[in-house]
Amino acid sequence: MISLIDNNQLTDFKVKNPSWTIYNKAIKKVFEFNNFIEAFSFMTKVALLSEKIDHHPNWQNTYNKVTIELTTHDIGGITTNDIKLAKAIDQLINT
Repeated sequence: MISLIDNNQLTDFKVKNPSWTIYNKAIKKVFEFNNFIEAFSFMTKVALLSEKIDHHPNWQNTYNKVTIELTTHDIGGITTNDIKLAKAIDQLINT
C-alpha cells in the first residue's frame, strides 16, 4: 500500500540525497547534460525505469536540462514510490 512519508522519512531522504529539493509537495531535481542528445537519452532511460516501477515523473526538458518532480497525485504528496523512483533515477546517473 502506498502512503505519504512522514517528516522523519523526508528529513532522512534530504540528508542522504541533498541534490533533491522539496518543492510544493514534491521532490525536485534538475539534471544537466552536455547536449540535447544526452538529455533525451537520459529521459528515455527514466521513461523505461518509470514503466517498470509503474510510477511516472512530472518533467520538463529544455535543450540540455531535464527537470524532474516526483509526487503522488492520488495521495497528495510525497510517498515511498517517489523516494524509490528518485533513488533509482540517481543510480542511472551514477552508473
